Amino acid sequence: MAAAAECDVVMAETEPELLDDEEAKSPTPLTSHPSVPLLEAESFKEQGNAYYAKKDYNEAYNYYTKAIDMCPKNASYYGNRAATLMMLGRFREALGDAQQSVRLDDSFVRGHLREGKCHLSLGNAMAARRSFQRALELDHKNAQAQQEFKNANAVIEYEKIAETDFEKRDFRKVVFCMDRALEYAPACHRFKIIKAECLAMLGRHPEAQSVASDILRMDSTNADALYVRGLCLYYEDCIEKAVQFFVQALRMAPDHEKACVACRNAKALKAKKEDGNKAFKEGNYKLAYELYTEALGIDPNNIKTNAKLYCNRGTVNSKLRKLDDAIEDCTNAVKLDDTYIKAYLRRAQCYMDTEQYEEAVRDYEKVYQTEKTKEHKQLLKNAQLELKKSKRKDYYKILGVDKNASEDEIKKAYRKRALMHHPDRHSGASAEVQKEEEKKFKEVGEAFTILSDPKKKTRYDSGQDLDEEGMNMGDFDANNIFKAFFGGPGGFSFEASGPGNFFFQFG
Repeated sequence: MAAAAECDVVMAETEPELLDDEEAKSPTPLTSHPSVPLLEAESFKEQGNAYYAKKDYNEAYNYYTKAIDMCPKNASYYGNRAATLMMLGRFREALGDAQQSVRLDDSFVRGHLREGKCHLSLGNAMAARRSFQRALELDHKNAQAQQEFKNANAVIEYEKIAETDFEKRDFRKVVFCMDRALEYAPACHRFKIIKAECLAMLGRHPEAQSVASDILRMDSTNADALYVRGLCLYYEDCIEKAVQFFVQALRMAPDHEKACVACRNAKALKAKKEDGNKAFKEGNYKLAYELYTEALGIDPNNIKTNAKLYCNRGTVNSKLRKLDDAIEDCTNAVKLDDTYIKAYLRRAQCYMDTEQYEEAVRDYEKVYQTEKTKEHKQLLKNAQLELKKSKRKDYYKILGVDKNASEDEIKKAYRKRALMHHPDRHSGASAEVQKEEEKKFKEVGEAFTILSDPKKKTRYDSGQDLDEEGMNMGDFDANNIFKAFFGGPGGFSFEASGPGNFFFQFG
């Protein structure tokens, strides 16, 4: 997990910390003839207390500072200013004052409590626990010290769990632990950075960027926050901008290992992807395939970029007519990014090319639901039409001809298939074979009826219903079609020339 310096400015607590009696009144016994500086210091302190009570912490801070200037060896003055700085969210400065207060008076319980509270707010739970422990040694019944000691232990436990879960890549649990820890340590940059990094890994980039940006507003040189900003851009496939942040992070912290690795991966991905795009544009599909494959091996965590790489490789495979591989690549792309319209479109086209129309319709429906454009609507209609057509008899397949077959080719195909499946030719076969051949004979006649008639063929090719306009296919007679095709004065018949053999005789 990323390490970071602590923050010393956060939102102030809603309720001010109460100054105890000895601090609010007279922290040290006054002599019968107090010195002028001490009298002035006490006056400043009293004015500071008044402003503190009114929650005017900036003025309170100013007067406590004047008191300290007049009497720099008074522990309670530092204690009061520490309390004021805590209310202003300036925990780093407050920690310094709290530490000075207990250096001047090690028996100052509230000073130890404030030192611990500052340590805890800044995320140093171990140091906080030592401070609370010292407060308990001085006053073992102190309820605040007891509770804060438990809080420090809770933060230590959350840190341990988060560290283990980060290694397991259970980033959701890490975020949960950091959120709980930040309830006690609101000024800890380190916890915020860990949370932001995990949010980035979870794809919650706006949240991660918000956390990192908040830190950078207070400390523009924070290498960890710069790294997280770059990481978010990197995972959003804004690689060039990401590199700029990684470079800036490394400028602030040259030994930042994660920024170094991310920067190297980002540059490698950018180079491989650009080389693959160049090879594709030049028509060198084999090289483009290899380059996209190499790019996919650089960083499996970069979901968005890898989705694009899979789609690009799918496009290459479609160019190489490796349509099943293209479909697989596009499927991998949408698994990584289920909003990736281009991958759905590419896969749908591959489904169309392989006559998997139901799958094509499903993808085009997904695309049209997401982006209701005229183009997508037309693509969906085309796929639905092909699906409808695929559920009918394939007359071209029945005759064994191409969809662009000429009139003569259709006639020749009918002649061949009609003679092949004519019932008379199979009169000596089993009842089951006769039935099957009769069925095929009728289908051949039906196919010829449609494909030999320009109007019917046009309607068939366009997917329109053939039963409309008197084209009911249940009314035709295959034998009549056969006779009309082979017609002549003497007609046509099959004659036996031996067991199982026939020859064709025309009259």
